[in-house]
Amino acid sequence: MPTKFIELAGEINTGMPMYVIHKLAEALNNNCKSIRGSKICVLGVAYKKDVSDIRESPALDIIHLLEEKGANVSYHDPHVPAFQHEGMEMVGVTDLDLALRLADCVVIVTDHSAYDWSLITAYTSTIVDTRHVAK
Repeated sequence: MPTKFIELAGEINTGMPMYVIHKLAEALNNNCKSIRGSKICVLGVAYKKDVSDIRESPALDIIHLLEEKGANVSYHDPHVPAFQHEGMEMVGVTDLDLALRLADCVVIVTDHSAYDWSLITAYTSTIVDTRHVAK
C-alpha cells in the first residue's frame, strides 16, 4: 500500500511542470497573448528555498517546456548565477528590476528569502505563483 502513495506522489510531481505551463498559458491568454514569443522570467531555479542545488528542480523542466513552445525565457536566482542542464546553458539576469518590467509573465518557482515579493508584484502585471508568496 505505501508504495502506491509513493508512486502517486511521483506521478503528481512529474506532471507539475505541465500544469504550470497550462496556468501560464491561461494567464497570458487573459492578456491576449500566447506563450510563443512572450517574454517569460522564471524566478528561482534551485530545487529548494535558499540553496544552490538545481538537481531535480521543476524549474528546469518548466524552462525546457517554455522554450519548446517558443517563449523567450530568462531566469533569476540569487543562488544560481548560471547553469548547464541536458544541453541547455543559461546565465541568469543580473538586473532583476528590468527583467520584471520587460516580462510578459513571471513564474515563481523557488521562493528564496532574498526576493522582495512586494517589489516583484509591483513591477509585474502577470504572475504564475507556484509557491503562493505573491500577494
